[in-house]
Amino acid sequence: MSRTRAAAAEVVTPEHLLRKATLARTSGLRAKYALRALDRGGRISRTTRAMLLRQLYLAHMEAKRFEPALGVALDIVALDVMPDVARQDAARACLGLGDHEGAVAHLRLASRVSPPSRRAFHLWTLGSVLYLAGRHREAAGALSRASRWGTTDRPLYQAQLALSRIASGESIAPDEVDSLRERLADAPCGQGYGQFVLGELAFHARDFDAARLYLRGFVRRSTSGRVALAVALTGEIARARRLLARLPRKKP
Repeated sequence: MSRTRAAAAEVVTPEHLLRKATLARTSGLRAKYALRALDRGGRISRTTRAMLLRQLYLAHMEAKRFEPALGVALDIVALDVMPDVARQDAARACLGLGDHEGAVAHLRLASRVSPPSRRAFHLWTLGSVLYLAGRHREAAGALSRASRWGTTDRPLYQAQLALSRIASGESIAPDEVDSLRERLADAPCGQGYGQFVLGELAFHARDFDAARLYLRGFVRRSTSGRVALAVALTGEIARARRLLARLPRKKP
């Protein structure tokens, strides 16, 4: 086979198209390459098919097409390849559709079928969804379990557990809040999503300058990067903006 024909044969393999979908800069290109591979016919391994479908799922989520995204996520669930990740994806699509009960159900299943190494993450996600939905006692239960399973991200889970306890009416000593803030700020998980949690803790501690700094940073990072990230954090971004609006104005 000539080099030209060999290169052409490589281009049309599902694995090559999967790589192109993964590296695509737009949701349209991501979907195009994934569908091209899936529509080729022939044998594709379950793992490759699941990975191609996930690229299609991400394209739908980036374009805020939540109903087809949910359908694709359920197709991945049926393949039984990393079913906990597929359930997590289904939950995010449900949140986009405003179906909080559906999201909670998928996240509960994700935590049950996941390997131990990912269980804390799914329980934390479940707790975060319940917290944002105002179901604070249920959130505390999920986050308590996440804290027990967690390792490097435990400071994040423990801080969110404290926020859930506060929101459900429990009294937490200021020293405990300060300790949680310090541990989270010093941990790698204090970056990214951790900025949102630190902002809430600072707000409750009436450290308004710190709350403003953390929450503004979280909103800026979450809305200026990948579209899929902003879509996934819609609830947190909205809450951060509400808290920012409640902060007293800085004195000139």
